Amino acid sequence: MEELHDIIEGCKANNRLSQEKLYRQFYPGLYALCKKFFTQHDDILTSLNDGMLNVFKNIGQYDPAKGDLFNWVYTIVRNAAITYLKSKKILQPTAEITAQIETLLNYNPFKDLEWDELYFYLNKLPPATRAVCTLHYLEGFAIKEISEQLNLSEGTIKWHLSESRNRLRTLFTHTANH
Repeated sequence: MEELHDIIEGCKANNRLSQEKLYRQFYPGLYALCKKFFTQHDDILTSLNDGMLNVFKNIGQYDPAKGDLFNWVYTIVRNAAITYLKSKKILQPTAEITAQIETLLNYNPFKDLEWDELYFYLNKLPPATRAVCTLHYLEGFAIKEISEQLNLSEGTIKWHLSESRNRLRTLFTHTANH
């Protein structure tokens, strides 16, 4: 198999074959990432492809001394998914949550789920709530970071997290009883 270094150099030279090799090598992990944000296959592929286009445009900025290539690519594709979410206008401000409920936000409803279960439950959430939930519980972003990324108030982010837990609690209870 061709060395990753050679693939990167080919991508820097805008070699289509090298770009395809890099795309195919990282596709499974990046598809799984985008699937956390979107239910529709077209949306998943659009965000993934937008991200990979950004990777190819900026591959010259990648510095192996600063970290693993996959992590660099993952961050770019995740940011592309967030940008695509914003463009779809599903992230509209909604009700804000009160301070009393803030302590409940530390519970992660996804921590014990397998991947197929995770996607099943994510698919049951509204798009904006799903995005906030993914960034917080699965990607590890703090509420303030999500607020800045999505241009929503911290209260709105907290509301989405509370809403996701309320909906998931109902789904978990319903699934356990059947």
